[in-house]
Amino acid sequence: MLAPKLIPLVLKQVVRHRTRSVLTLAGVGTAMFLFGTIQSIQSGLRAATEKNAADTLLIVYRKDRFCPFTSKLPEDYRAKIAKLDGVASATPMIVAVSNCRTSLDVVTFRGVPAREAAPELAKRMRVVAGSIDDWLRRSDAALVGSVLANRRGMKVGDRVDVQGITVTVAGIVDSDEPQDKNVAYVDLAFLQRAPGQKVGVVTQFTVQVTDPSRLDAVARAIDDEFAPATAPTHTSSEKAHVAMAAGDLLELVKFTRWVALGCAVAVLGLVANSIIIGVQSRVREHATLQALGFSGHLIARLIVAEGLVVSALGGIAGTLGALVLLKYGNFSLSNEGLSINFETGPEVWAAGFGVSLALGVVAGLVPAVQAGRRSITDALRSG
Repeated sequence: MLAPKLIPLVLKQVVRHRTRSVLTLAGVGTAMFLFGTIQSIQSGLRAATEKNAADTLLIVYRKDRFCPFTSKLPEDYRAKIAKLDGVASATPMIVAVSNCRTSLDVVTFRGVPAREAAPELAKRMRVVAGSIDDWLRRSDAALVGSVLANRRGMKVGDRVDVQGITVTVAGIVDSDEPQDKNVAYVDLAFLQRAPGQKVGVVTQFTVQVTDPSRLDAVARAIDDEFAPATAPTHTSSEKAHVAMAAGDLLELVKFTRWVALGCAVAVLGLVANSIIIGVQSRVREHATLQALGFSGHLIARLIVAEGLVVSALGGIAGTLGALVLLKYGNFSLSNEGLSINFETGPEVWAAGFGVSLALGVVAGLVPAVQAGRRSITDALRSG
């Protein structure tokens, strides 16, 4: 620990060479900005794809199909699915997207039986503006996820046209479910009459299972039921479905871990280089401090504290910059109608700030040990 009265001495050393300190802080801030952004993508990936023991949702999709444009299933499959043991409910859904490729700006419509789905949507969604009742009053109304609404500047009452589908924004909603944040819910019958759609045909079924432990068994039963049909199915958990549909995208996101590691190494190198140069230029000063009664251990702690301050200031600037950009940019990576949102939770930024602090301490250890072990005679001679 360092006595509070010595903190001004540490700060004085940081600002002593302003140009060097500013350049170091800028480098650390840039690296931590990238690190924080990558951490938010990784967090969004985990939220979208990692299964947990409470998952009870299955997605029934057309076998060997991926993009919603090509997954076509008869709506009357619903009755057969609902009769299977372990199925609590089966909801037909049309997924219409403005772009099936990977993009940062995709508009995804989800068509569901509005009155039937409203109670379930109300349970898991928080209405930010408008209301679900307004959504039910008109057939062309849409409930828009908060990320999509903020990115596109949508407000309640707006008329929005995307790929020939024109809707009125009846409500803006938020949800803990990643896929709800970046879509617009509309009535199934309305969407079936949109260009490229057909009455009696849906993209998928969302199946609620009575017991999470039976998720895999129910999925196999559904696929066995339709295996002989002209439109066979592939059933998986919702998060497994996201992982499968966005396979290439997930590999790209996983690669960013190496970029995050590179950012950490850059911070370590920048801070270490700045401290080493500073220590070398202050050898005589350290000898003077020793002559005044400062122990080698205290001088070492002062140097480590200097690295901690530099990395902390750069870490704060970089992580706050990333937080502001991601919060107000409302970015998400979408592929085949499924989204990976950039998560900006406190744990992401705590991790980024913690890494910057740890690297600052590590960067200062070697020069601190060297300076702490140097005798007054050696310091005066080398200075």
